Amino acid sequence: MKQVLSFLLLSSFLGLLAFTKNNETQTIQWLSIAELNTLYIKNPKPILIDIYTDWCGWCKEMDKKTYSNKKLAAYVNQKYYAVKFNAEDKAELTFNNKKYKYNKNYKTHELALYLTGGQLSYPTTVFLADANAQPAPIPGFMKPREIEAPLKYFGELADKKESYIGFSKKLKTEW
Repeated sequence: MKQVLSFLLLSSFLGLLAFTKNNETQTIQWLSIAELNTLYIKNPKPILIDIYTDWCGWCKEMDKKTYSNKKLAAYVNQKYYAVKFNAEDKAELTFNNKKYKYNKNYKTHELALYLTGGQLSYPTTVFLADANAQPAPIPGFMKPREIEAPLKYFGELADKKESYIGFSKKLKTEW
């Protein structure tokens, strides 16, 4: 009887564990700038940078409602190096062989200034087709369906073949 009860408890536990694993949300594998630098040299691919601040409410909403989307997260993990970057970070950083530091006058990091073209807004999602590309910043909160077209435009390397407008007109959204 003890063995049957033990078997049933173990089976229930394993079933619950399998159910939990299958229903976990896919999460984006966020990198630091230093990790990006190392990985990019070995295997270049498009870069997504989420520029945020600790005090930004819309940044937190984007984490909860957009970046937590299972399909979106899986796509980002497959096609991009994803970096979460605090615009108020005080550490000196190197990105694409150039050093950036905290700018006391703007109370923000020089890398955030560079990536946004000086148009600071939080959150800002920055797309880079490659490390040498002109940053393509999109300021503000975006829902999964709103970020899908730019994600897929750079993720599918369509920027090499056609305009964003042409690409987005024929895109069949999934999110």
